[in-house]
Amino acid sequence: MNHPAIRILDFFLALFGLIASLPVLLVLMVIGFFDTGSPIFRQQRVGRFQQPFTLLKFRTMRVDTEQVATHLADRNAITRFGHFLRRSKLDELPQLWNVLKGEMSLVGPRPCLYSQIVLIEERVKRGVFNVRPGITGLAQINSVDMSEPERLAEMDAAMIQQWHWQDYFRFIIATLLGKGKGDRVRH
Repeated sequence: MNHPAIRILDFFLALFGLIASLPVLLVLMVIGFFDTGSPIFRQQRVGRFQQPFTLLKFRTMRVDTEQVATHLADRNAITRFGHFLRRSKLDELPQLWNVLKGEMSLVGPRPCLYSQIVLIEERVKRGVFNVRPGITGLAQINSVDMSEPERLAEMDAAMIQQWHWQDYFRFIIATLLGKGKGDRVRH
């Protein structure tokens, strides 16, 4: 997963994705502005080698929502437009910018918050932070989210240790076809 060719592929696919989706990004920004007044959500996340970076997403919750892991967030904080963005996974599009900058990969372990101590400890034990975090990966297409930190860290480690080139494309295609549910908001 740390192969230089992956970084090159990430760069060009993210660049193409941003250019190709520009009209959609602009429309979502305008709708998001009317929905919450602040369409882009920024949050500090744990990156490669545990270095911090600012993750970008389309905002799906009210602006005043407490910044916690998604599975701990209040379900009522999600806006109607936010539900659409989450179901369609369009809330993830701005992360292509994170990929372009080299903070993330298209495929890798989902970046966690610094407050997710158990997940961080489990990932440290398994060497998960040696790779760039990703938009999608093995856990995401199998609907394993951050509410199960040990299981998630195990899947992340398995993905890294058993890495094959075809996995990169398989995970991306599976995600684009709607496989996996992403991080779920609990009741």
